[in-house]
Amino acid sequence: MAESKDYGAEQIQVLGGLEAVRKRPGMYVGSTGVRGLHHLVYEVVDNSIDEAMAGYCTEISVILHTDGGCTVTDNGRGIPVEVMPQFKKSALEIVMTKLHAGGKFDKRTYKVSGGLHGVGVSVVNALSSSLIVTVRRNGKQYSMSFARGEPSTQLSASDSAEPTGTTVKFYPDSEIFESTEFVYDTLVTRLRELAFLKSGLIIRIRDERTGKEESFKFDGGLKAFIEYLNKEKQGLHKIVHFTPQKGENIIDVALQYNQGYLDTVHSFVNNISTVDGGTHLIGFKAALTRTLNSYLSKNMNGKNDMKISSEDSREGLTAIISLKIPNPQFEGQTKAKLGNSEIKGLVESAVSTKLSQFLEENPQDARIIADKILNAARARQAAQKAREMARRKTAMDSGSLPGKLADCSNRDPAKSELFIVEGDSAGGSAKQGRNRDFQAVLPLRGKILNVEKARLSKIFRSEQITTLIQAIGTNIGDEFRLEKARYHKIVLMTDADVDGAHIRTLLLTFFFRHARQLIDAGYLYIAKPPLYKATKNRKNYYLYAEENLKKLQQELGSEGLSVQRYKGLGEMNPEQLWTTTMNPSNRTLLQVDIEDAVEADKLFSILMGQDVQPRREFIENYAATVKNLDV
Repeated sequence: MAESKDYGAEQIQVLGGLEAVRKRPGMYVGSTGVRGLHHLVYEVVDNSIDEAMAGYCTEISVILHTDGGCTVTDNGRGIPVEVMPQFKKSALEIVMTKLHAGGKFDKRTYKVSGGLHGVGVSVVNALSSSLIVTVRRNGKQYSMSFARGEPSTQLSASDSAEPTGTTVKFYPDSEIFESTEFVYDTLVTRLRELAFLKSGLIIRIRDERTGKEESFKFDGGLKAFIEYLNKEKQGLHKIVHFTPQKGENIIDVALQYNQGYLDTVHSFVNNISTVDGGTHLIGFKAALTRTLNSYLSKNMNGKNDMKISSEDSREGLTAIISLKIPNPQFEGQTKAKLGNSEIKGLVESAVSTKLSQFLEENPQDARIIADKILNAARARQAAQKAREMARRKTAMDSGSLPGKLADCSNRDPAKSELFIVEGDSAGGSAKQGRNRDFQAVLPLRGKILNVEKARLSKIFRSEQITTLIQAIGTNIGDEFRLEKARYHKIVLMTDADVDGAHIRTLLLTFFFRHARQLIDAGYLYIAKPPLYKATKNRKNYYLYAEENLKKLQQELGSEGLSVQRYKGLGEMNPEQLWTTTMNPSNRTLLQVDIEDAVEADKLFSILMGQDVQPRREFIENYAATVKNLDV
């Protein structure tokens, strides 16, 4: 069924009001932190994307203003403004003030849409201290203002020769959000992603606070997306790309294997990133494994009797699966997981057919892929042996704990904390200074293995990593079980110097690649020890940044003020370490969060991967921004 070119008030349907949004904002935008703040922008942009998907919008622009506001403009049809007789109000006002109101419920208006729930722009309105919407249609310009979801002006109209479209300018409410300062790089990442997903669409962003601006337009679609993701990973063959259609469902898939050992699979539904996967991702993985096993059995001339696993089929894989479907059923308002049961079979069938066709028509590429996954299967067998050896050596499955671990007495994971500490010296201070009731300490010696460059077989031969896995209790990979986590706070506590930062990065790489569920669950933290101890008149001041020291010197004067720069945690005695870094009433812990999985994956590949040149370019680009570099 084609989208209707008629988009008027009669297409707007209303299903509810805004009462609960300000009371429970987290239910609608995920959180009141940085993630929820940026979700406001995504909701407005998604409306413009829906216009682009329907064929009525070619350009979208986002502007971050110096006064804290954000403006999103598109050249779509413009939100309808006609009066809705049943409400005696304009369609524009209803869309902006009613929770479930919009054209997304009428499949003639939007065949597919990301803003399925129809709550997006009204929620943004409810959570903004002020919002102004301007619509250009019917040769006129219409404007209306709102404050915290309520109209503050009447709808006004004036003649206009400007092209049709909608402009929304809003100011996030500081009464709701912990911070109202938008992060330019976070928005750039999402907007770039959307430009990849909608081939030919122009998306611009400008930051008036800094003068930064970028423009995105990718005619290659998902192929261009794969090229971007695999830029630092050395693709092994030409990109596989197909777009089968099953009824009204469009299944867009692109994939390429690279020289690495880790898989990167991103999934989208109607341009919404489904970070928790769902039925479409299950169908894709099943099709991949079944098709490759079928190909191997037919084409290896009896030389292969090894059945590959799902894990084997994804080693070194970079893939994007993007669905356009008319009736998505998401789990939760933030749309992180697709629940449509019928989609699994549709995706599995379509991917199996198209991938089989590619393998038959491209024998050289097919052989490269076959060799890659067979090597992965052999490595998996070696990893299983290494895992069993690690279990025998460390008693990973017996319930015993590593000897280096100083455990806490509390057995409730929700009340227990594990401090992963660099070196025996800092470990000694931490063990003596901790609260033994709920704080455990695990000292690790030196730099752990860089898992970005290692297969599981090598990982399980690493004593430090097996000790870490054993202490946490969840295992890793396909055997990971979040419910077995022995601590719900895992704190990385390393020195405040270059070596400490490197060790912290190696640990973050391990958690991101092999125990990411701990990050998603909110269990991983970074401790922030002080950089300085200043003493004046026998009083100690602990300072966590260079600016804090300068401010203190201005307030107290630098005369008679002694300053000690802490280069390592071991320089602090147990009492100082407890007071500054471990005491819950005084300490600062930074919770590790994945704002954008695509960019996080790319960054780990650059910083920790095999290719030196991208890392060199990254350092050259960002070296000037580093403060307090302590070599």
